Amino acid sequence: MTNILDEIKEEIEEAVEKVEEVLEGDKPKKKSAKKKTSKKSEVSEAEAEAESLDTAETDKLKSKEESKSLEERKKELLEKAKKLSGKVDVTTSEELKEQVKIKKRTDMLIPLEDYVRSGIYLGTKVVTPAMKKYVYRRRADGLAIFNTNIIDEKLKEAVAYLSQFDKENVILVCKRPAGWKTAKMFSQLTGIRTFAKKYPAGILTNTNLPDFFENELTIITDSWLDKNALNDTLKVRKKVLMVCDTNNFAKGADQIIIGNNKSGKSLGVIFYLLTRGYLKAKDGDTSQIPDFEWWISEEE
Repeated sequence: MTNILDEIKEEIEEAVEKVEEVLEGDKPKKKSAKKKTSKKSEVSEAEAEAESLDTAETDKLKSKEESKSLEERKKELLEKAKKLSGKVDVTTSEELKEQVKIKKRTDMLIPLEDYVRSGIYLGTKVVTPAMKKYVYRRRADGLAIFNTNIIDEKLKEAVAYLSQFDKENVILVCKRPAGWKTAKMFSQLTGIRTFAKKYPAGILTNTNLPDFFENELTIITDSWLDKNALNDTLKVRKKVLMVCDTNNFAKGADQIIIGNNKSGKSLGVIFYLLTRGYLKAKDGDTSQIPDFEWWISEEE
C-alpha cells in the first residue's frame, strides 16, 4: 500500500514538473512576440520618418523650382524694360518745366516780354480779397505782382466774352486820363461807343434824358473812377466787363480782366488785345490796327 502511494506521488511530481516545463517553454515565446511587436513599431517609425523626409525633400524641390521660375520671370521683365527704355526718350523734370514754359509763351496773345514791358503785371500795395488769388508775389517795395499767365488767360476770356455782343449794345467807360488815347482808338476801330473823359450820369437809367439809350454790356476801366457808370449798369441789370487792379473790388462784374489799370502802357495793351480779338471774331478789318508799339507809347 505504501509502495502504491509512493508511486502515485512520484507520478504527480513528474506531472507537475512537466507542467512547469511546459509553462517555462511558453515564456520565451511571449518574449519573442514582444520583440516582434517592438520591431514592427520601429519599422513603422522608420517608414514614417522616411515619408517625412521624402515630403520635406519634395517641398524643397518645389520651392527651388518656384524660386527659379520667379527669378527667370524677373529676368525676362528686366530685359523687356531695358529694351523699352531704349525706345523712350527720358525727359528730366527741368526739361519738362522748360517745355511747359515754352508752350505757355507760344500760346500767349502776345509775347511775355511785351507784357513785361507794358508793366501790366504791376499791382498796388493794397490787395483786396477778390484779387488775392491772382497775385503771384510781392516785391521788396511792397507792390503786389500779378501772375502773367493768369493775365493772359483772363484777356482771352474777356475777348471771347466781348465777342458775344454787337457793337451797338456795348459801351466803354474810361475816366482815367492815361487810357484816353487808346480808348478812343478802340472805339474808332470797333465802332463801340466810348465815354473817355466824362460819363453822363443817368444816360442808361433815365428815360427822360434826350440821349438815353439801352445797352447790353458796359466795359468799366476802374470800378472806383467809373463808379457812376457801374452803378447805372447794375441798376438796369446789364452785363459788366471790368478791368481790375489788385486794389479793386470785382463786385457786380460778370467777367474781369486783371492787370494794372493805372498805367497808360498797361491800358494800351488791354485795349489793343480787345480791339484785335473783337475784330477777328467779327470778321472785321484788322489791317487798320496800329502796331503794338503805338499802343504802349506815351505820346499823344
